[in-house]
Amino acid sequence: MIRAFIGLPLPQDVVQALQSVQGSLTVGRCVAAENLHLTLAFLDEQPEAALAALHEELTAIRLPVPRLRISGLDVFGGDKARLVYASVAADPDLAGLRTRVRGAVRKAGIHLPRERFRPHVTLARLRQRKAPGEIERLYGFLARAGAFSLPEFTVREFVLYQSTLTPEGAIYDALASYPLG
Repeated sequence: MIRAFIGLPLPQDVVQALQSVQGSLTVGRCVAAENLHLTLAFLDEQPEAALAALHEELTAIRLPVPRLRISGLDVFGGDKARLVYASVAADPDLAGLRTRVRGAVRKAGIHLPRERFRPHVTLARLRQRKAPGEIERLYGFLARAGAFSLPEFTVREFVLYQSTLTPEGAIYDALASYPLG
């Protein structure tokens, strides 16, 4: 079984800008620079045969290059915040790519739960049990940096990744990439 997901890798200049934001974050565990991405579909644990079938389906996808723009910082979980993320503005080509990817996943026989698509790049994961003052520091950070944005950028491929969990955090390895445009 392989833990996997499909995502968009980010250009190096975008990664560097996000690392700068992470540098001023005083709570949580920051995601390693090489792991910053935008998830299109989380597949969880899958047998190799299912991923091979998925590879065939993904190879057939031909879509335009989406135009992406980071448009602010926020948290998932409200008062029980679990992660800090950079929000990605809505884009019809991005939504179309996600729809096609999820269709390919289903054709390959992999079940995906229904979920609302909130495009984002996870910057840091937060502990379930917060230290005193941690939530206040988090919301102070968001008040100072929440209007953060980046100019529009493009990605030329989407990637099928393997995710290996370790005590130090996840390690992502590209299994295959698929061109856009």
